[in-house]
Order: sequence, then structure tokens, then C-alpha cells
Amino acid sequence: MFILGWIADLYVLWRRGWRRVRMLLLRHAFHQHGKGFLFDPDGFYTYKTIDVGDNVSINRNAIFMATRSHIIIGNKVMFGYNVTVIGGNHNTSVVGRYMGEVQDKMPENDQDVIFEDDIWVSSGVIILKGVRVGRGSIVAAGAVVNKDVLPYSVVGGVPAKKISMRFGDLETIISHELALYPPEKRLSREYLQGIFGSE
Repeated sequence: MFILGWIADLYVLWRRGWRRVRMLLLRHAFHQHGKGFLFDPDGFYTYKTIDVGDNVSINRNAIFMATRSHIIIGNKVMFGYNVTVIGGNHNTSVVGRYMGEVQDKMPENDQDVIFEDDIWVSSGVIILKGVRVGRGSIVAAGAVVNKDVLPYSVVGGVPAKKISMRFGDLETIISHELALYPPEKRLSREYLQGIFGSE
């Protein structure tokens, strides 16, 4: 029993080490990446169309796919398990041809997906083409996001809708901005008031 436990511990250690080595090697396949970037090396990525900022983590079973557009990820972004990000779509508007045979794309078929800073995308989320996920927001588990997510909002559901704001009041958000961002990168009070006014 002791020997089997020891072998199992060695195997787990080897698997973790090998995963880490593959992650360190594959990091350089991305178009651009910052420091502290952790991701599942077994996930599916269109590497050359993905830009990643600092301190980003992408958990297991990720699918990040944008063949003719880009996925741009800011700083301090966390992705849970089984997150799918799709930057493209099929052209389904051609009459007299099967959809799978249509290779010509329209501009609206492929659009960038942008993640600003300080975002948590929970497990099982699907984010579709053209979406901008705003700074400080949270996307609840299982959501399907097909429209922009306002900064500091919490969204969930299918399709995703705003559930609440991350912080309860405007002054707390402004305090958060003051603590984390230099003056030139802070969201203005007027802009944030506009977001709260849209609740």
C-alpha cells in the first residue's frame, strides 16, 4: 500500500511538472503575452490571433477561437473552467448554397472579442464575436454573452443580462478606481454615473 501511494504521488508530481513545461513552451505561440500568464496547455487556442496582458489565468478545457479576428485580453483577468470565446461566425446569408460550403465572409461575421482589466469570467461561459467585457465586471457561470458587458457589472443567464453592479454604489467604484489606476487610466465620474443611471 505504501509503495502504491508513493508511485501515485510521483505520477501526480510528474504530470503537474510536464503540464507546467508545456505551458511555458506554448506561451510563446500566442501573438503577445504579458508576465504571470497561466493557461491550460491542453486547451484549444488560435494562438496567433490572441493577445494576453499581465497576470491572466485561463483554466482547464478552454476554447479561444478567432481565425479571422482577434481576442484581446487585458490585465488581471481570470477565466474559470470550460470557457469558450468565439470571434467568428458562418456566413449564412447565401441563397442556393449549403452553409458549410460558403467560404466568403462578411465583415460582421468575424469581430474581435475584448476583455478589459480586472475581470472574472466564471465556469462554463460562452462569449461570442464582437463582445467587449468591461473593466471590473463579473460573468456568472453558464452565461452566454452576445452583447457588451458594462464596466463593474455582474451579468448572467442565456443570453446574459445585467444582474447587478459589482459594488453597491458609485462612491465605492470610484474608491476602487483611485486605489488601482493612475489618473490617466481611471474611468471618469461622469462615465460611471452614466453606467449607474442605466440600471
